[in-house]
Amino acid sequence: MSRGILVAEGVSRWFTAGKERVVAVREASLEVEEAELVVVLGRSGAGKSTLLALCGGLDRPDEGRIWVGGRDLDLLSEGEHENFLRAAVGWVFPAAGLLPLLSAEENVALTLRIMGQPESEAMATASQALSAMGLAERAGHRAMELSGGEQQRVALARALVKAPALLVADEPTAQLDTETAQGIMALIREAASSGTAVLLATHDAAATELADRVLHMEDGVLRERVDVG
Repeated sequence: MSRGILVAEGVSRWFTAGKERVVAVREASLEVEEAELVVVLGRSGAGKSTLLALCGGLDRPDEGRIWVGGRDLDLLSEGEHENFLRAAVGWVFPAAGLLPLLSAEENVALTLRIMGQPESEAMATASQALSAMGLAERAGHRAMELSGGEQQRVALARALVKAPALLVADEPTAQLDTETAQGIMALIREAASSGTAVLLATHDAAATELADRVLHMEDGVLRERVDVG
């Protein structure tokens, strides 16, 4: 039987605060298939960001195993881990994190340039990615000249331009107004429907409306699946 793009089995992560051990994620298991949008819903401090950091390869679990695209992250060397995840995983955070003096197009192309793509090719691909986000007319504007919603769309284009197997979105609408947030969620839904596996964490129940599956997280524990319409 084939496995999902993302598979996490019995994943735990804890931190030490003085003499006390604080468990952020407790034996979490989940799977995200190709073209599936899975939302992890929970309040701030529930452990969602830690879980996403583990699943997206930014952190390593104290217990459990994680596979992305069929690769066991625990078996990769540091160099292999960095190179594989740079190509296989796209990230979107609450803040866009763009370089303010670069244009929207340059911000997106930078991802491809880091991966070794020639500048002219990277810029052309970035232009196409921004057009898909409805930002063709804003591609030449510096990031600091864009609205918050436009910046987040650029960040999404930057995450998707390398065609990652997995998109990890950590509270991508947290700093946006309701209408803008709905637009970002629609673009993420479109990315999933086009074949990308998406794992998204949020505390906003409205963001679950477009999900294929919704999981709940509380006190580091990932709860059972909740079906959505």
